Amino acid sequence: MTAVTESGERVGGRPIPERRDVDRDLFEREILTAGRPVVMRGLVADWPVVKAGRSGDDLRRYLVERDTGAPVGALTAPASAQGRFHYNADLTGFNFRRVQLRLADALTTILQYGSEAQVPSLAVQSVSTRGQLSGFDRENPMPMLDPAIEPRIWVGTRGVVATHHDPSENIACCVAGRRRFTLFPPDQARNLYLGPFELTPAGAQISLADLTDPDLDRFPRLAEALDAAWTTELEPGDALYIPYLWWHHVEATEAVNMLVNYWWDAQPAERGRPQDALTLAMLAIRDLPPTHRAAWRAMFDHYVFDDAAVDAAHVPPHAQGMLGPLDPRTARQIRAALARTLSR
Repeated sequence: MTAVTESGERVGGRPIPERRDVDRDLFEREILTAGRPVVMRGLVADWPVVKAGRSGDDLRRYLVERDTGAPVGALTAPASAQGRFHYNADLTGFNFRRVQLRLADALTTILQYGSEAQVPSLAVQSVSTRGQLSGFDRENPMPMLDPAIEPRIWVGTRGVVATHHDPSENIACCVAGRRRFTLFPPDQARNLYLGPFELTPAGAQISLADLTDPDLDRFPRLAEALDAAWTTELEPGDALYIPYLWWHHVEATEAVNMLVNYWWDAQPAERGRPQDALTLAMLAIRDLPPTHRAAWRAMFDHYVFDDAAVDAAHVPPHAQGMLGPLDPRTARQIRAALARTLSR
């Protein structure tokens, strides 16, 4: 992804490193532990759905034959949106509608739109294959992950998903069409001009900047983000590892596109969501006097962000509480106590 500044200077990032013949051991030992994006070329090229995806009609037939008939969620946007699912002009809502429809009908519409110009956009998003597509997981296995991690499908016309992040690890597999990805490290948040905190398309903040046509006069720090960007284009059969909380902008560039992705998080559910802790910190700390914020920053560094474990050796094990190892039962008790405090 490149852009041109007012002075004519070109800015842009780096290509995402690529690997071939990746197995689970290599993925867990080298890629996952490094926490950097990697393209795994040809990882799922042998999937039957990838082979079916060479033809829009064959892809529709493959999916419909396995469809349970349950309605799926989709987004639809008018032709004026040019495939970009985003906010409306005054940020009071969005430029798309959410609809429920049968997968077969959605696929028929996608094929119809793909053969025409200046038509609305339609995207079936984040549909769980279990309960929706009988046998899909078995026929199209993900060799890198525990089988308990569920695949989700994304099928649509040409479209653009704004820069956002997910509180999870992610492997995205290109099945049909091509996908162009632009990734940013988590520390680029300040340069991405994020939109409303509460009003979001799917729970995570998105960038107001349009990477397909960067406006560096309106968003000057975006040039710094683009310099830090990692970019790639996936072809059918390729997969991309997107590390935890990395920002990513996704363009589906062909008339018919399909992606399968896997989200997972090593955090035990009883520990709660970091997003909730961030929200509470914004409420309770952000507007304190500067000296108070600095004091709390030191406390957070000590108890949360210091890489070294909190030194609790001076406290007897029976009295360590949160200073010591937390088992699931203790974590649930702490969450319950916190909930009682917040309800006052």
